[in-house]
Amino acid sequence: MPHELVLATGNAGKLTEMRELLTPFGIQVRAQSEFFAEEAVEDGLSFIENAIIKARFASAKTGLPAIADDSGLEVEALQGRPGIYSARYAEGYHGHPASDALNNQKLLDEMADVENRQACYYCAMVFVRHSEDPVPVIGLGQWCGEVLTEPRGEGGFGYDPLIWMASHDCAVAELPKAVKNQVSHRSQAIRALLQQVTDVVDF
Repeated sequence: MPHELVLATGNAGKLTEMRELLTPFGIQVRAQSEFFAEEAVEDGLSFIENAIIKARFASAKTGLPAIADDSGLEVEALQGRPGIYSARYAEGYHGHPASDALNNQKLLDEMADVENRQACYYCAMVFVRHSEDPVPVIGLGQWCGEVLTEPRGEGGFGYDPLIWMASHDCAVAELPKAVKNQVSHRSQAIRALLQQVTDVVDF
């Protein structure tokens, strides 16, 4: 694994979490915002496709190896929504741009009278050695819980205040950061990715 790579995200919460997860492996993570402001066009139909698009774009812009993830929440009763649109789910909702708070409110509104509250976080993590890498390395993670009826906790980001994890008897936003970094969908995907990278990529 290279000692320096670019992380293809403009999400501050995701950047912080990824740095915390990768630093123990001796990897210096550079934010793509250090190099450029343009965002990749995420026009894939799956988490994996969008992660590959973002990783290639960041690597092409910087000349560095890149890691990108695409992640989101799939709610069973909503036929998998918000899915790949999780970050911009509430775009235009009540005439406002998407934000964590508005995304959460839209989800609560849609789940108001729904009994089946099963939901899973998914993460696809992709590593490319260069922008035209013919063999992107992919790690996947899944973390399931239930949608709450109101927000709980102050930690995390995204939908974390709304997702109840029975295994820890709390909302994701109430989990200590160290615990979340051990069990989350993103940490699962990183571990799966790093195992493959160290197995198959010779630096």
